Amino acid sequence: MSSQASPTIAAIATAPGRGGVGVIRISGLNLLPFARQISGGKTPAVRTALYCDFYDAEQRAIDSGLLLYFAAPASFTGEDVIELQGHGGPVVMNMLLQRCLELGAQLAEPGEFTKRAFLNNKLDLAQAESVADLIDASSQSAARMAVRSLKGAFSRRIHELVEDLITLRMLVEATLDFPEEDIDFLEAADAKGKLVALRQQLQQIFDSASQGAILREGMNVVLVGAPNVGKSSLLNALAGSDVAIVTDIAGTTRDTVREHITLDGVPVHIIDTAGLRDTDDIVEKIGIERSQQAVREADVALILIDPREGINAKTRSILESLPGDLKKIEIRNKIDLTGEDAQMFSDRHQGLSGAEQVITLSAKTGQGLDLLKQALLRQIGWQGESESLFLARSRHLRALETARDELEMAAQCANNQIELLAEHLRLAQLACSEITGEFSADDLLGVIFSRFCIGK
Repeated sequence: MSSQASPTIAAIATAPGRGGVGVIRISGLNLLPFARQISGGKTPAVRTALYCDFYDAEQRAIDSGLLLYFAAPASFTGEDVIELQGHGGPVVMNMLLQRCLELGAQLAEPGEFTKRAFLNNKLDLAQAESVADLIDASSQSAARMAVRSLKGAFSRRIHELVEDLITLRMLVEATLDFPEEDIDFLEAADAKGKLVALRQQLQQIFDSASQGAILREGMNVVLVGAPNVGKSSLLNALAGSDVAIVTDIAGTTRDTVREHITLDGVPVHIIDTAGLRDTDDIVEKIGIERSQQAVREADVALILIDPREGINAKTRSILESLPGDLKKIEIRNKIDLTGEDAQMFSDRHQGLSGAEQVITLSAKTGQGLDLLKQALLRQIGWQGESESLFLARSRHLRALETARDELEMAAQCANNQIELLAEHLRLAQLACSEITGEFSADDLLGVIFSRFCIGK
């Protein structure tokens, strides 16, 4: 998978804006002449910082800083790599980048450096994706898991699974030329026992990946209810600050208000919706349309009810509009006014809305908030961070599900359909290998790396 004909690429690798230091990264073949031209004739030693001026075509200094040279194949991309570390102003960075382009480099596409690392076998696909996940991590737990994946923890588990699959395939396919002996041979080799162990091994990986996917994706929580039941107050209580305006006037929230928090390391995206109701106000109508879209995209809905009013006509109309498969938690707010205790019920008969769980709390005083946080984590199946977890993406879960289905069908064929058994094992191996990139379509690679930031 080498990229021998790849052109030289360059990009600003540091974030946009002003900073003390800015970095430009260049990757290509035989970059020593490139380094000499930009440094005024100096030749950098491999992996040694060279302090020098950076020059334009007229030999005028653009900036001064450090030039680092990494010779192929001992570099991030597997090609020659140069890093120019200068002052982090946007004007000087763009001047320096323009000089790199004048010297023959092309502007790098998003994720192109990491894609070259993958194509040159410096990283597998799961590790390459973890680079972006580490950059985008929204919690310390997510960052720790991304590092574990970058270091190869996830890939090692997949490679071990694939190796065991290959071993079993060899046993099964060795019998295809000798059909009169196949059953006895497979029984002697304990093929069924190996298949059972494979299925257990895959299920363990899937469970760990599912937890990692929760940590990577987080969950979307939407607050719904009639106007003035305390949705904005609950958002402020969960966020720990006054991010939404709270008044006694119905319709104060005229648009969706979004806040991001973390619960036990899990990113939670909370959306306070405009009260879902009929209105002639054009601005409020737009907010309600956005609220309806937020409900459709939510993982969990918190249905707020004022216990003094119960399920009124407005609340009933909202409940009827919610998707049938949406997970729901009923929130009986304002117990500071009713004198109730903070409680949690897991019996839907205890509630008024048919939700899976019912919690009584006070957004104003904070009573019952811990119960709500526990319930949210339970709704998405979060079991807590551990060293066995690794960040995973939805495509990883889909591949593991496919492999799991193939192994299940393989088990059904294990007694007397050896050809089908061999085929299902082959398809399971292909599905697992898609995760690390041994078998990946070019269009999939394009989608994956296009989502990276430029310079990475």
